[in-house]
Amino acid sequence: MTQPASTPTVEELEEQERRLVFRRFTHEDAWALGSLLVEMARERQAPVAIDIHRAGQQLFHAALPGSAPDNDAWIARKRRVVERYGSASYLVGARHRAKGTTFEESSRLDPDTYAAHGGSFPIAVEGAGVIGAVTVSGLPQLEDHRIVVEALTRFLDAGTV
Repeated sequence: MTQPASTPTVEELEEQERRLVFRRFTHEDAWALGSLLVEMARERQAPVAIDIHRAGQQLFHAALPGSAPDNDAWIARKRRVVERYGSASYLVGARHRAKGTTFEESSRLDPDTYAAHGGSFPIAVEGAGVIGAVTVSGLPQLEDHRIVVEALTRFLDAGTV
């Protein structure tokens, strides 16, 4: 039996963001990254919805079997955290937890609009900063975060962007 992976620290989450940066991010890159996430989710039979936004435009969306309309609402709430803070939704929540509070309590933002739960990761481009977000919803929040990080790592390690 395998041991469950430990919860990442704020420092480990920040390192992910420093490492997972694109040289460019096109419509074709969004399609390729989204397709990779769909393939990974299908292999795991994960009941998720997947979304990629850039500069306010939805470039990719897929809803796999077992996902529900509620997943799209979670995607929007998590993506808004990335857009507002420029950091992964899980990292924003972890920073609050590390201070002994919660995002909901400290941010004073409407929880129906913002959710600092794992699954949305910034699309950062060298020289431009955060230009969008890739988001997964349907698994427990740390698993949503991890599948996005794994896909970004695979995609960037492939060296196409």
